[in-house]
Amino acid sequence: MTSPAVDPAPETHPAAPDLRTASSAAAPAAPARRITGAVWAALGIVYVVWGSTYLGIRIVVETLPPFLSGGARFVTAGLLLAAIVAWRQGPAALKVTRRELGSAVLVGLLLILGGNGLVVLAETSIPSGLAALLVAAVPVWVVLLRTVLGDRPGLGAFGGVLLGFAGLGVLTVPGLSGEVKIGGVVLVLVAALLWSAGSVSSARLTMPANPFTASAYEMLAGGLAALTVGLVRGEHHGLDLGAVSGRSWAALAYLVVFGSLVAFTAYAWLLQTAPVSLAATYAYVNPVVAVLLGALVLDEALTWPILLGGAIVVGGVCLIVSTERRR
Repeated sequence: MTSPAVDPAPETHPAAPDLRTASSAAAPAAPARRITGAVWAALGIVYVVWGSTYLGIRIVVETLPPFLSGGARFVTAGLLLAAIVAWRQGPAALKVTRRELGSAVLVGLLLILGGNGLVVLAETSIPSGLAALLVAAVPVWVVLLRTVLGDRPGLGAFGGVLLGFAGLGVLTVPGLSGEVKIGGVVLVLVAALLWSAGSVSSARLTMPANPFTASAYEMLAGGLAALTVGLVRGEHHGLDLGAVSGRSWAALAYLVVFGSLVAFTAYAWLLQTAPVSLAATYAYVNPVVAVLLGALVLDEALTWPILLGGAIVVGGVCLIVSTERRR
């Protein structure tokens, strides 16, 4: 995954990006927040950049191995974010307790190794737009996990869950019909479930108080784990960096700088400045952006299952977010 998963519960900690960096920062909603031009600019960044990360991943894996490239992305982004935190807030801002570090590592493994890593692997065999639409159902899984853990989401949220599952059923048709590899579809569904587990866990564990510090440790933990998996899978065998295309290198740099740093910073700022309900709209705008970019840039087919299933999933997510934000 390349973007944060929406946990519709107001009291939870939104995880940040990928899918666009991974984070689980708490951000309490503030009443009567003013919607300024800067807010719309930051929202535009989150919409477009996080929506474009699926396209970026698809281009990266054209000539780079999935887990090694994903691991390199998040280790680099984590080191950069840690350096920025130390520079802007002092080295003391990176200090955490052993318990906080353990929580950040666990969440990083769920979000980045499990969530993002499996999406990257899946995009070696399925279109980026389809992957984005399957990931868009993360709030559906979040509602179910919260229910299992004892929360009581509203009836509207459960209606959104039913819509979401109906949309997922339609989206799996390309895999069942042989148009795409069903294994890739299954990988994204598992990735979305792991990402949701990481999002819910981040709200219940003792995390570092500084959201940027938490994100840095999550990215480093998940990135190092992804590199390890890549080595175990033998992705380094026969890897010729000289044969990697320029556009794959450019896409990887884009994911590090814009997907994992710029967009996350914009989103974290939005959570402190804008209404949470407005910031949460990225959950149903990102997949639309991803599908359009995949069709325009990579000529990915817009089949009826993708269009219909995607519309149903986005509608379900919209219902979940709007219902939960009113509670």
